[in-house]
Amino acid sequence: MFIHNLKYTVKILFKNKVLIFWMFAFPIILGIFFHMAFENIEKDEALQVFDIAVIDNKEYQNQTIYQETFKELSDKKNKDQLFRIHFVNKKEAEQLLEDNEIEGYVLFNKQEPQIVSKENGMEQTILQFVMDEIKQNKRMIEDLTKKQIEDEIQQGNYNFNVQQIVYDILQKLNNQEVSLKDTSSSHLSYMQIEYYTLIAMACMYGGMLGLTAINNQLANMSAKGKRVSVSPNKKGILVLSSALGSYLVSLAGLVILLIFLNFSLNVEFGSQWLYIIILSLVGDLAGISMGIFIASVFRVSEQAKTGINIAISMFFSVLSGMMGVTLKYVIDKNIPIVNLINPNNLITDGFYALYYYNTFNRYIRDICCLGVFIIVCLFISFRTLRREQYDYI
Repeated sequence: MFIHNLKYTVKILFKNKVLIFWMFAFPIILGIFFHMAFENIEKDEALQVFDIAVIDNKEYQNQTIYQETFKELSDKKNKDQLFRIHFVNKKEAEQLLEDNEIEGYVLFNKQEPQIVSKENGMEQTILQFVMDEIKQNKRMIEDLTKKQIEDEIQQGNYNFNVQQIVYDILQKLNNQEVSLKDTSSSHLSYMQIEYYTLIAMACMYGGMLGLTAINNQLANMSAKGKRVSVSPNKKGILVLSSALGSYLVSLAGLVILLIFLNFSLNVEFGSQWLYIIILSLVGDLAGISMGIFIASVFRVSEQAKTGINIAISMFFSVLSGMMGVTLKYVIDKNIPIVNLINPNNLITDGFYALYYYNTFNRYIRDICCLGVFIIVCLFISFRTLRREQYDYI
């Protein structure tokens, strides 16, 4: 019965032209519009060097890694120069910012860098990208520096230069193409996140398939649901097979979208394809889970449930940066809990982490948060469905 209902669900969903449009055609059409809108923006703007300030206080003087990285990114001889840096005190930095002579300034407080700016534009977003990357790689560089210092001491050399050691390590990392410069103008695509939000939106649109599949099992939503309610078949098996069928159809749409973005629009995903596949599987399951949750909990018509699903998906997409990548960072900075419970942001952030970072800490956090979201949605949904009773059909 499980296999029969699974096949039946897949067949029914593929015959629903409206759902197939939203799942298969709409994300691709939107991706084409993104490409048309963005293809010339980065060509004109990506290599432009801009001014920032760094507060040259005692805290900054202790940040050897940041000093060397800023030196590298502001070197006029470097073809990947990204910044023109003014090393000033806080009062001077505030005046430069007020006079619009810099895009923002970096202040170190308790060993942590803080970015201060008047607005959230492209330059501020790139600065945030770079600071995130430096912070992510700082521990790795510190470990390598510590090991090098220990080696120097063991060899009896006590007159080593820490800054030179850090500089040499950065050069080695650069040669291995894992450098912090890889987030500079030649590699950093601040529009990349827009495509990642599109994938996240497609995952959450899968909720419409889960919603439709579950509605077909509810007596108050469809004629098929009435027959299911009076049939001797176990309701749990029918619900699970319907959910799996909707998941498979949604995955088919997501695979087509990923192939189209990668091979037709040349969107970069990096080389970690195993982790990309895992993230896609989990992200798509999050969308199906949300659809099942909406179908189970909301006592409204099917059209209203579909509207709720689309509205929630688009709202989550906007918060994750679809209508402006800087909004994602504003939320990260001011109310980070929102991004941790927003499945669209977690999917977007997962792709971003795989592409830009050399470690998996952020990626694993995103996967775990998505797992919690899925478990909560499914737990509430199945509890609600088990208590489903009708006075009459």
